[in-house]
Amino acid sequence: MRRFLAIAGIVLLLAGCRARTRPVVGVVPKGANHIFWQTVHAGAVKAGQEFKLDIEWNAPTLEIDSSRQIAIVESMINRRLAGIALAPVDRKALVNVVDRAHATGIPVAIFDSDIDTNNRITYVATDNREGGRMAARRLGELMLGSGKCAIIGFMPGSASTMEREEGFQQELKSAYPKIRMVQLAFGMARQAQARAATENILSAHPDLTGLFADNESSSAGAVMALRGRRTTQVRTVAFDSNTQLIDDLRDRFLDALIVQDPMKMGYESVKAIARKLRGENPPAHIDSGVYLVDRSNLERPDILPLLYPDIKRYLEPRDR
Repeated sequence: MRRFLAIAGIVLLLAGCRARTRPVVGVVPKGANHIFWQTVHAGAVKAGQEFKLDIEWNAPTLEIDSSRQIAIVESMINRRLAGIALAPVDRKALVNVVDRAHATGIPVAIFDSDIDTNNRITYVATDNREGGRMAARRLGELMLGSGKCAIIGFMPGSASTMEREEGFQQELKSAYPKIRMVQLAFGMARQAQARAATENILSAHPDLTGLFADNESSSAGAVMALRGRRTTQVRTVAFDSNTQLIDDLRDRFLDALIVQDPMKMGYESVKAIARKLRGENPPAHIDSGVYLVDRSNLERPDILPLLYPDIKRYLEPRDR
């Protein structure tokens, strides 16, 4: 009986080893709550299925928590994962841990937001400056080239949203010099804080006629404030999308959305790691695309997958 149990134990151990032979890639976004990050997750899983990699998904509870993100990446390094795909909360705070991963031979793909180190195999992201410029051009048209506008930003130190803010302000100053920027406020990844910031700006500037919100939580909070006041005099362009923001666009509380392709972002990041593990050199930079959506193209076949990504196909457990 003991011999039988010993043999059975060896068989189970060998079976477990076989089950763990696929390389594991860690994917670490800024957060996990918003549909944007869930879609990144779906894209990463899709690539994992295609390239025979297991995906370990882990994220801070708050999108502004760089210390927690560092701890997650350090754990992945200590466990010698095959690769890490990271969207840095802060372009400076995550440098040391990325450099450490590189020094231990773990390839790191950076996505969504840049970092101040070259120790990465690729950078997969939206052209965020162009997204900001795109928003400025549309808002300038909607404001007829004059008036006051404001920005509801994400947080200081986040490379992607800072680039959007810079692109927006540069384009506005160049193309619409009669439009005056009155304030830049931050939602700090909280809808309630973004809503309060928008309320404060609306109270301080009752003649405000333009608003740009530069990420999903800031956009959601800003539109909550506009809906609460039942005002449509403030022309508004928002960055990112979810079902509520799409409804807000239809209901004319929003005038346009600047949308990204997070599915492609997650997919290309993991694909780059797969290529590196095969001894190939992935592209140093991959532009995942940026698109303007308004009521005129809301139902277009090429736009619908960006607004309604098929994440259930990759994230819901499959029937056994």
